[in-house]
Amino acid sequence: MKKAVLLAGLITFTFSLSSCGVMFGGSHYDANIKVAEHPNAQIYANGEKIGEGEVSKSFKRNKDLKIEVKQDGCEPKSQNFEKTFRTGNFILSVISWGLPGIVVDLASGASYKPDHKHNNSIEKVSDKKYNFNIDYSECKL
Repeated sequence: MKKAVLLAGLITFTFSLSSCGVMFGGSHYDANIKVAEHPNAQIYANGEKIGEGEVSKSFKRNKDLKIEVKQDGCEPKSQNFEKTFRTGNFILSVISWGLPGIVVDLASGASYKPDHKHNNSIEKVSDKKYNFNIDYSECKL
């Protein structure tokens, strides 16, 4: 009986360390970044080269994303993608987990997402996956 109570307590404690945002989205999101019609354009994320043309990478939710594309013979282009607060998740965390849920969501970064509603270059595929479409039409190569 003592082991069953201990196990139940351990399970309850484990769930109390999670919250709505962490369970439904996590502290990272997967980004698919595509430079339309420029398969050789070099893609940099927050200053780090991550690939060419089209690339997928995981990013922290609690940080804005700066994408820069470069191709020989063209001017580089930078685009900032801001994060926004996940209001629905925050409300669910308050209702279901209370103060511990809020703290976990804010500390882990799960309270944020790319601002796809105010930026047409971002397409939400799911809570964990977003497509970033970079318009590099000023590069005429």
